[in-house]
Amino acid sequence: MSAVQDNSLQPLFAPLTRLPGIGPALAPLLARAVGGDRVIDLLFHLPETYLDRRARPTIAQALAGQVATLAVEVVRHEPPANSRQPWKVIVTDGTAFAELVFFKFTRQAQTPPGTKLLVSGKIERYGDRLTIPHPEHMVPADRPDRVPNIEPVWPLTAGLWPRQVAMAMARALDLVPVFPEWHDAALLRREKWPGFADALRAVQIPTALPDPGLRKRLAYDELLAGQIALRLIRGRARKRAGRPLVGDGRLRTEALTRFGHAPTRSQRQAIAEIDEDLVSPRRMLRLLQGDVGSGKTLVALMAMLRAVEAGAQAALMAPTEVLVKQHHRVLSRLCPMPVAMLTGSVKGRERAKLLRGLADGSIPIVVGTHALFQDSVVYRDLALAVIDEQHRFGVDQRLSLGAKGESTDVLVMTATPIPRTLLLTNWGEMDISRLTEKPAGRQPIRTTLHSLATMPDVLDALARKLDAGGRIYWVCPMVNENELLDIAAAEARFAELRSRFGETVGLAHGQQPAEVRDAALADFASGTIRLLVATTVVEVGVDVPEASVMVIDHAERFGLAQLHQLRGRVGRGSEASFCLLLHDDGLNETARKRLTMLRDTEDGFVIADADFRLRGGGDALGKRQAGLPGFRLADPVEHEDLLHMAHRDAQLLLEKDPGLTSERGQAVRVLLRLFETRAAMGTVVSG
Repeated sequence: MSAVQDNSLQPLFAPLTRLPGIGPALAPLLARAVGGDRVIDLLFHLPETYLDRRARPTIAQALAGQVATLAVEVVRHEPPANSRQPWKVIVTDGTAFAELVFFKFTRQAQTPPGTKLLVSGKIERYGDRLTIPHPEHMVPADRPDRVPNIEPVWPLTAGLWPRQVAMAMARALDLVPVFPEWHDAALLRREKWPGFADALRAVQIPTALPDPGLRKRLAYDELLAGQIALRLIRGRARKRAGRPLVGDGRLRTEALTRFGHAPTRSQRQAIAEIDEDLVSPRRMLRLLQGDVGSGKTLVALMAMLRAVEAGAQAALMAPTEVLVKQHHRVLSRLCPMPVAMLTGSVKGRERAKLLRGLADGSIPIVVGTHALFQDSVVYRDLALAVIDEQHRFGVDQRLSLGAKGESTDVLVMTATPIPRTLLLTNWGEMDISRLTEKPAGRQPIRTTLHSLATMPDVLDALARKLDAGGRIYWVCPMVNENELLDIAAAEARFAELRSRFGETVGLAHGQQPAEVRDAALADFASGTIRLLVATTVVEVGVDVPEASVMVIDHAERFGLAQLHQLRGRVGRGSEASFCLLLHDDGLNETARKRLTMLRDTEDGFVIADADFRLRGGGDALGKRQAGLPGFRLADPVEHEDLLHMAHRDAQLLLEKDPGLTSERGQAVRVLLRLFETRAAMGTVVSG
């Protein structure tokens, strides 16, 4: 079979309005429901479940709770006595009577007594009377084709009806071409999988309850496309010409002396792996993954100093000014040379001078926000870009961050431990170094759970800590009170704690002007205030070794990984450290298990894996961070075994056919176009 040409796929990427019957009123509703305004978005909008309407009992045989289709005759209509009552249509099939109940009824003229109907819906029973509230289908008895035996249940939006989706889906499926088979024939035989188009049709417009294998086939297609794309992009990155960066070690030795501790085993290993990349003639693209407090900044500094020793420049980018300032303080303390800082708040002559220094090379190391990569910022010779906490970026964005130099190496750091599933989906194009130990001097953190009913006892304990000179974080999930959620807002909690503890209490949250928030954080760092009430602005980038207590208000409202990050703000000094998880009095069992797991382990990788399975891990090739990775047909938790299978399959395929020129390779090119990996990551495969 010849490969599908690009133009035969074009109808799938056309607007929904190209489908017959999809006009300007219906198209926006469909687009909202399916998450896009193209035909392909509709085709990849899978049903959540199915309604089996094949049961055809008599009224006497029908069971409460059953979805059934009844052949009935209208006996009479019972209009409501007032607007608060429903309209009832009394029907019979000769075995018993039933009521069709409508909250709004407009078909009285079409259903006079004696009309024979097929009615399908969920059976309910009130007293001795069987009812079907608002039947999903009510059609003439001689039109059984209008009641589907198996009805998909798609996620909808307000104003959109299932029959409208079904109509649009049928017309969209008519545009799907016959695809060449991109899977190995042995795999298809073993799994008993049909072709892609047949599987998609059987899932979207089924004539029988779809076999689970059909979903697995579609999921595997998407996972394989992603894994092949990641390997191709990784191959492209490896082929990009780099340059060896070799230094004499003088600056690094001085920095380690200032650090005052020997690096941990895993820090030494990570530095060695990065050094191997830097001395290589290919460009580095590496992820440095470490738990909270594992010492990533030191490893990054060693890499940056190697670039400087080689006569080049290095830049470290962080997502917020708070984190940038934190990095600047740490690097300035350890670095044998001045470190510049560039953020959006650096303006005027200061900014102009800094830009001149980057352009002429007199500034070898700079720390900043996204401002570092603006068009107006020019480097004389940027050899290394370090990106901190940028796990929100997808593959293509990560690759583009090194574009400021001719052959810039890229090191990405994250303090969020990443489960293996996410490593395969989100970070498969990168080499990975992992820090598994905490540096010397880090204290264990004792984590405890406390009901909000015990608040007086908690406050008494904090009073004793403050009297002893301690510093305390108090983190709230919201800034302002929300009437719909009975949770303490930061401002309300601040007022309460300020009334008890006085001027020693400060407030920092994201809705404050930056200078007000930064002043509060600085006052906490200096000890001017010793109890800081804050939102998650303190999650990263705040380093106060004297803080030894973290109180998290309504901890059940946070994700596990976020709780772990917040907990990591303490345990950085010499004092014993504590994390108090305050929770609602009526905590459900699932929430209690989550908090108990956090209490019982400080292993960020265990916590991250549990959090991923509970909450999802964000978008693999894009930017979305909430919910499961941005797959449309696959679920990386449910289909984890398929993900690992796709990882191996992609590796073997590209080892045998790196140019995708074989018959299967040509079909895989179609797969990559179908799942838009080229659109997501740039041109991966030519032709």
